[in-house]
Amino acid sequence: MNFAIVRFIIGWVLEFEAAFLLLPALVGVIYGESNISVGFLITAAVCLLLGFLLKRKKPARKDVYTREGFATVALSWMVMSAFGALPFFFSREIPNYIDALFESVSGFTTTGASILTNVEAMSHASLFWRSFTHWIGGMGVFVFIMAVLPLVGGGTTINLMRAESTGPAVGKLVPRVRDTAKILYEIYIGLTVVGTIVFCACGLNLFEALTTIFGTVGTGGFGIYNDSVMSFSPLVQNMITLFMILSGINYTAYFCLLSRRLKDAFQIEEVRWYLGIILGSVAIISWNIHKIYPTLGETVRHAFFQVGSIMTSTGFSSTDFDTWPELSRTILLLLMFIGACAGSTGGGIKVARFIILMKAIRKELAMMIHPRMVKKIKLDGHPLAHETLRAVNVFISVYFVLFFASVLAISLDDFGFTTNFSAVLATLNNIGPGLDLVGPTQNFSIFNYFSKCVLIFDMLAGRLELFPMLILLMPSCWKKY
Repeated sequence: MNFAIVRFIIGWVLEFEAAFLLLPALVGVIYGESNISVGFLITAAVCLLLGFLLKRKKPARKDVYTREGFATVALSWMVMSAFGALPFFFSREIPNYIDALFESVSGFTTTGASILTNVEAMSHASLFWRSFTHWIGGMGVFVFIMAVLPLVGGGTTINLMRAESTGPAVGKLVPRVRDTAKILYEIYIGLTVVGTIVFCACGLNLFEALTTIFGTVGTGGFGIYNDSVMSFSPLVQNMITLFMILSGINYTAYFCLLSRRLKDAFQIEEVRWYLGIILGSVAIISWNIHKIYPTLGETVRHAFFQVGSIMTSTGFSSTDFDTWPELSRTILLLLMFIGACAGSTGGGIKVARFIILMKAIRKELAMMIHPRMVKKIKLDGHPLAHETLRAVNVFISVYFVLFFASVLAISLDDFGFTTNFSAVLATLNNIGPGLDLVGPTQNFSIFNYFSKCVLIFDMLAGRLELFPMLILLMPSCWKKY
């Protein structure tokens, strides 16, 4: 392990977090909450000082190999979340640090699971910070840093992007990693700006529009009202649905559209399956819940909203879907597993992995009938490397081992199976709400501190695609060379 480069990069992360913390401090001043702003300013000063000390001595070797990339990303997200919790703790709006850490991790990982029983009692500064952490974590802090400055020399920064980005494989849209990061953030910022304008045009004030769009394009789901977005007008809910679904699409498709490669954009197999799953789920759920709502329009609106919210791992709620029939609730649970597209801000296992898994199963069945058959698994018309197939199989295996281990661990709280199962599912897939006692009108405050720590680990592991967090547990990761 090259500890010098790890220390140096974490220093940069802390300095960027110090800059991010100034925005909620400014919001506090605007809304006359100077006492709350002090906590953000103190935290920013601490981050700035520690960042300066960590990066004061430049490392002799700046190469970032896979080990350093995964460890650095995991440690940076842990440090970022730990300091991001301090303003909640300093203001005493969340008086227990573990609870504040849960809220911070949930924000940065775009999970949206909350321990707050009364969101509306929070200050504007804290509400803004909760939602803004979604936006920071949505595309990824390292993608942002690489878009702004050349973090380290050479082409090894791709290992940082691979450790932080979502999906079975991460490549470069253009030859240079920094240019790829810029393109991703230009698309991300573009969706944010357009969404803010649309929400304001639909009747939201600027604060409501910003906090909502942060949670929408970041697929986070923290609401600024106790009922999530249930009190928003049907028009606003429809616009949220649109931007949630757009944010769950692989950003490569947007790059192809911007590059006027329309044919390439529409040939992305994962995007077609993603949209097809959404439409199919909406059709079944609309049929299943049509007796609950007075009109067909309201039925379809809620079905589209909740399918889009759950599949993209956003977690907003337009209605209490925990009261829906069992078929609809089961479909939503399955969508939690599937998740959004790779290369998007969404969570879950990812549509691409399920496509690859289904094709691998089909190949194995065909080879049982024709043992001498030679068949390549292809995605978007290109043969998949054996390493990609192996990585998908290992990921899914590790995912379910961690999933059931977490369910077993939090069962010590003695809540029902539905509560425990959906709580882990909602946190490991960065969804937000689950079912039963952690449903859309409930929260995660019911769990003890041990269970909350398990769920905190699940949120971080889910956002970072499992392996960066698990690598930290391996003694060989910490050997110096």
